[in-house]
Amino acid sequence: MAESEEYESVLCVKPEVYVYRVPPRASNRGYRAAEWQLDQPAWSGRMRITAKGNMAYIKLEDRNSGELFAQAPVDQFPSIAVEGVMDSSRYFVIRIEDGNGRRAFIGVGFVDRGDAFDFNVALQDHFKWVKQQSELAKQAQNPDQGPKLDLGFKEGQTIKLNIANVKKKDGSSGSRLRAAGSGGPSLIPPPPGGKASIVSLPGEQLLCCPAESPASAAKAADASVPWPPPQPQNSTAEAAADIWGDFTKASGSASGQTQQNSRWVQF
Repeated sequence: MAESEEYESVLCVKPEVYVYRVPPRASNRGYRAAEWQLDQPAWSGRMRITAKGNMAYIKLEDRNSGELFAQAPVDQFPSIAVEGVMDSSRYFVIRIEDGNGRRAFIGVGFVDRGDAFDFNVALQDHFKWVKQQSELAKQAQNPDQGPKLDLGFKEGQTIKLNIANVKKKDGSSGSRLRAAGSGGPSLIPPPPGGKASIVSLPGEQLLCCPAESPASAAKAADASVPWPPPQPQNSTAEAAADIWGDFTKASGSASGQTQQNSRWVQF
């Protein structure tokens, strides 16, 4: 944007300010307001601080008509264009220009210290903004020269992660609980009064075998007896009938028991 196209913004307005003649400075020491004849100001009126681009302008105007009395362009702050005095915070020395190359130093003073503080802060904030804009422009032109965030480990640098001492509410360690339960699904305990002889795994069918009855235990005990048992000297047909008759009854009862057990085993 060209300088002629830049708009002028108002930074600060103070309705009452006093202007004093400043005697020539005899040495390099700072200005002292006590030497200005403070009871006899040369002019009084309104002060406006405006900004146009990077420049700031201190304008002294008539408080009624707005006619310009003097203007002090400021290109940086603090600088020789605006200086504070040594003996007060309400007085400053500014360098005014008429646009034809002529310059002069005058003193300005504020009745209220708050007005002097606002005058100082308005100039500081403007040139702080100018500095930020300059840095952003440089970064935009050379993005690779900006500071880079290094997240890598330096040589010999280590970190420690302590996650094994996490305590639960019951005081036990969380890592032990996870180790105990990480092997697979939890096993259901057997019902009270019984003993589980077969442990089922996921996807397998549990076959339950009834407890061994006293009768079956007696039969197992008699397994050493030779079969068929010796029979009396009867006819061959009666002997065969007697032998297979018990077997038929036993087989019938066994088949009934098997059918009953098969209903009990089904899932």
